[in-house]
Amino acid sequence: MVAIIMGSESDLPIMQKAADALSELDVSFEMTIVSAHRTPERMFQFARTAHERGVRVIVAGAGGAAHLPGMVAALSPLPVVGVPIKSSNSIDGWDSILSILQMPEGVPVATVALNAARNAGILAAQMLATSDAALLERIQAYKKRLEAHVLEKAARLEGGSPPNNNG
Repeated sequence: MVAIIMGSESDLPIMQKAADALSELDVSFEMTIVSAHRTPERMFQFARTAHERGVRVIVAGAGGAAHLPGMVAALSPLPVVGVPIKSSNSIDGWDSILSILQMPEGVPVATVALNAARNAGILAAQMLATSDAALLERIQAYKKRLEAHVLEKAARLEGGSPPNNNG
């Protein structure tokens, strides 16, 4: 299971994309708000106990100072994927990007692009797929669909039909 957390409800439109990706790959998840600054005790409790509830990867999105992913990574034994979010008080998102990206040695946070929660969901699924053969097959099929989608667009642009990749 993946836990998707965000600093505030305003992050939901971005973080929903992680949930959508996980749903498409048939990966179970939970989603909630855990603010590092406004509910620090809740964040401590969440981070310290997520693994006891069966969570295997945490996707944490935050804007502005964006302490949530790093603080959760400091407290939890689980891998954390950080999603920097361009918030209303953001400096073009750079504050969030750098807050999540520049973690000290020993406290890693995998970081995706600004507002790229979908990629965070896919990355979380790929992490889980290292020990789940069925999920690995679903991810391989997803990547084949991505390839087919691009080939279809290329063929339309070039005025032909997509190449047959079946041999």
